[in-house]
Amino acid sequence: MRSPARLVPTLLLATGLFCLTAVPARAAPGAPPKSPEAVGYGGAVASVDADATAAGIEVLRRGGNAIDAAVATAAALGVTEPYSTGIGGGGFLVYYDARTHRVSTLDGRETASRTADQNLFLENGAPLPFADAVTSGLSVGVPGTAATWEQALRLWGTRSFAEVLRPAERIAERGFTVDQTFYDQTAANQARFQDFPATRELFLPGGLPPAVGSTLRNPDLAATYRELGRRGTDALYRGPIGADVVRTLQHPPVDPASGRNARPGRVDAADLAAYKVIRREPTRVGYRGYDIYSMAPASSGGTTVGEALGILSQRPEPADPTASLHRYLDASRIAFADRNRWVGDPAFNDVPTAGLLSPAYAAARACLLDPGRALTSPVAPGDPAHPAACAASGPAAPEPYEGLSTSHLTVADRWGNVVSYTLTIEQTGGSGITVPGRGFLLNNELTDFSFTPIVPGTPDPNLPGPGKRPRSSLSPTVVLRDGKPVLAAGSPGGATIITTVLQVLTNRIDRGMTLEQAIAAPRASQRNTAATQAEPGFLALPERARLEALGHVFTPVAEIGAATGVERLPDGRWLAAAEPARRGGGAAAVVHPAG
Repeated sequence: MRSPARLVPTLLLATGLFCLTAVPARAAPGAPPKSPEAVGYGGAVASVDADATAAGIEVLRRGGNAIDAAVATAAALGVTEPYSTGIGGGGFLVYYDARTHRVSTLDGRETASRTADQNLFLENGAPLPFADAVTSGLSVGVPGTAATWEQALRLWGTRSFAEVLRPAERIAERGFTVDQTFYDQTAANQARFQDFPATRELFLPGGLPPAVGSTLRNPDLAATYRELGRRGTDALYRGPIGADVVRTLQHPPVDPASGRNARPGRVDAADLAAYKVIRREPTRVGYRGYDIYSMAPASSGGTTVGEALGILSQRPEPADPTASLHRYLDASRIAFADRNRWVGDPAFNDVPTAGLLSPAYAAARACLLDPGRALTSPVAPGDPAHPAACAASGPAAPEPYEGLSTSHLTVADRWGNVVSYTLTIEQTGGSGITVPGRGFLLNNELTDFSFTPIVPGTPDPNLPGPGKRPRSSLSPTVVLRDGKPVLAAGSPGGATIITTVLQVLTNRIDRGMTLEQAIAAPRASQRNTAATQAEPGFLALPERARLEALGHVFTPVAEIGAATGVERLPDGRWLAAAEPARRGGGAAAVVHPAG
């Protein structure tokens, strides 16, 4: 990568791509301090939450490796970020093994019941209103997070399940300090949380969102973690925790006085017992001398980020900032056109992963880029099996809705192992249904399926099916050069995860930013829609008017994503980086700080 010491100040001042006034978010009183960056030795952790980052650092200091620390961090996020993550959900993990120089992935995505079919979300032949589908047992898929933790530890970890869960147990038992983000997320969900007594009791003490600076305890979750530590995930997939999950989703414990119709789900004990984490081959694309590894389908992250990078790689990075942003936006637009048409669960669909990532297809799709004019959405998909310059294959498929809540963590250890892990329960607050006595929310991941075909008469790879995994946008990414780790990154944010990871990578590799600057820079997200979502900082750039003159249309959103990353510096130190402001700011730390 180009030397940031020489290139970044000039580039950033010229483009306005980095807000020099960004400062770390202040933690609530009593919470560990948050810092968006840290540099040093012995390993590094970056997450959205200071308690969770501290849990990972604790495990590293005690001799654990990156996998041990990643599970500890994720378990702590299940306590402090319960509306985004937890054992009621699923996720995707990418792991670089320093001994073998191999990248492996685990698919811990939730699955539909074996009794589900493409009519899962239809009533009287019509699709359910989305909000009704979300807050119901019907939206709950078999959770995969606990199984992912256990399998990762079995394959690559050095510590027991019980040991790595211990920091999270302690946080749940003693409590964590409520910050503004947690308060705001609770308040936004107050109406539906109060309709479920177990959720109301846990997250609305006294009937109201917990005050900023107060302490929230979750002894039920601490006990659940202890049980998992003693018995392993059989307690969930074949035991009493699972029995409580099934009872809850099949008979949602809604307050009768609320009048809410919380439809029952289909997942049963046999579905839980049949769940498997899948060890998949990662996606891999070459980009400007780097090897970019990410998640294969059923995630669309690796294929969509990879296709966009392939399109961008057809030409050198332009020196002009407007031209650079123009190409980024339209490459993303094209990649989303293909994502919406072709990507789904590969167990049910012939997903053309190799074709989407092939240099020949990238060249064929790059033909659409016009340096003097923005593309008009919706762009039609191409045919990865038969790459043809500027050719279309069937009608355009619009983007379906995906919830924006999720969490991402990145970890590295002293041996050079790296983990990039994105986990989720889908919407902020998931289904809104807490398992009574167990302290965790159930996901609403099945609403990531298309309720009906996106384009009538055109095959939709993302319709529900028996045991099927809904398409995801999670994009945990690891970047290597000559077989050694350079950086790892990822983000929450629904479908904006893909554009966030793409923008962080291009900021770092193409635009000479440091990793911290690449994460902090203002974002725009183009997903084959008429208007591109853009943050206020992006809309304030001088390039905005020039982009609009090319035909780009922007619509404002408060923020996009909340990325974290780690990077190996040339002198062997680790750099950990997180958001300075988005979602209240993230927390980066290293085992042995060194300037």
